[in-house]
Amino acid sequence: MITLENVEKYYGDAHVLRGINLEVRTGEFIAVMGVSGSGKSTLLNLIGGMDRPERGAIVVEGDDITRYHEDTLTVYRRKKIGFVFQFFNLLPNITVFENVQMPLLLNGMDDEERVRDVLTRVGVEGRDDSYPYQLSGGQQQRVAIARALVHEPEIILADEPTGSLDSKTGKSVMDLLKRVAEEAGTTMVLVTHENYLAEYAVRTVKIRDGILY
Repeated sequence: MITLENVEKYYGDAHVLRGINLEVRTGEFIAVMGVSGSGKSTLLNLIGGMDRPERGAIVVEGDDITRYHEDTLTVYRRKKIGFVFQFFNLLPNITVFENVQMPLLLNGMDDEERVRDVLTRVGVEGRDDSYPYQLSGGQQQRVAIARALVHEPEIILADEPTGSLDSKTGKSVMDLLKRVAEEAGTTMVLVTHENYLAEYAVRTVKIRDGILY
């Protein structure tokens, strides 16, 4: 599903990723563990097409996305990728329903039944007309997961998804994320610095100073 070949990334003089080689199989759930500044979020951003490497190839289902033009990369992000972030990134001035509906609208779809179904699957049914500020942190992350799932992406990228939650809420969110990914056969890449989160994955790789080991 995903192959990284000798990927190098710089930010100015900072050598952030150093010769990264990684393979992720279709339907696999892997965790990338590392401390803050180790390069793990940068790695996720490259797979998600939100950034480009200086060198190397990122091959997704046979296509090297590093060669995509910007408009093709935008379509790749919209259709193939679902993102889950630490701080939810919900739009504050629109409702729960509208936040989850957004990926469908961006893909030219208008399926209100699918939005309601995914809200039920993540356990926030009945909150369609609520605004993000009216929800707890755990509920907001569930809405963010619903938004990541609604367009049925092939890959979910989760960047410290429980980092702003207490441990009990974080566990329930991770239980949910793993369950819905397994049900859909979705490939998932999680980056974290927490051992207990990495245990949810079937395979863990570690990163330090931009090097996988």
